[in-house]
Amino acid sequence: LVAISERMATVKHKILVLSGKGGVGKSTFATQLSFALAAMDYQVGLLDIDICGPSIPKMLGLEGQEIHQSNLGWSPVYVESNLGVMSIGFMLPDPDEAVIWRGPRKNGLIKQFLKDVDWGELDYLVVDSPPGTSDEHISIAQYLKATDVDGAVIVTTPQQVSLIDVRKEISFCNKVGIPVLGVVENMSGIQQLLADFKFVKIAEDGSEEDMTQSTLSYIKEKAPELLSLFACAEVFDSSSGGAAEMCKTRHVPFLGKVPLDPLLCKAAENGRSCFADQKCGPAAPALRRIIEKLIPLLRSHE
Repeated sequence: LVAISERMATVKHKILVLSGKGGVGKSTFATQLSFALAAMDYQVGLLDIDICGPSIPKMLGLEGQEIHQSNLGWSPVYVESNLGVMSIGFMLPDPDEAVIWRGPRKNGLIKQFLKDVDWGELDYLVVDSPPGTSDEHISIAQYLKATDVDGAVIVTTPQQVSLIDVRKEISFCNKVGIPVLGVVENMSGIQQLLADFKFVKIAEDGSEEDMTQSTLSYIKEKAPELLSLFACAEVFDSSSGGAAEMCKTRHVPFLGKVPLDPLLCKAAENGRSCFADQKCGPAAPALRRIIEKLIPLLRSHE
């Protein structure tokens, strides 16, 4: 703990990104948060402690990179001069190879990441954790609590089956003494340009006929202004109020909603920031508003 505290002394803010369930977009949020902070000229580190499912190298376009060691420790892999990354994904000879480790070995690697990685001076360290409340979470909570961690951002989707586990995640944070900075509702409905939709006609036998070209041609001829509109639809049942209502009952901040945006998914697949261009229409502004809410909460810890 002393060695970890000394190493973390050069990191101003430490943010845990958690989720109760897998597949809710936690790593996507952690990645885009890191991209956004780096774009604001902060010095940023992104630590991937999802030992069994490291997706951060893919989402940052760093597949195939390796870790180098110096007399100061392990050197992060850099996306940009002010955005460094560390992940077990850089250590695997084959990206398709399963990591079959028991708890003590996972904990040992997390400890090594925290005490041996030479981050240098950082404004923000974003820690992407696996879903749930398992060994990795207990370890990172124990180690970072001694270094004055700012808190956790919890990512969820709107439906109850996900929110049930978010309540457990909030309970976990309360028990280990880590503040909950807020909850993000991801995949909060789909928003997409009408012109980007595919239109099909489904016959009684279930077969599909692609009507996209004819439909778009008709709209272009009869009502071209519709092609610049975004079509919105609920994907998950949010009749219970979703994450916003859950945050009220649990007395934790609600940071905002991010729509399910195919262009954000594409940005993550291609390892790029959704803020770098104007292609991520609905998702980028939503993420930016959340980050603008988050930064003052972090500054209040200074």
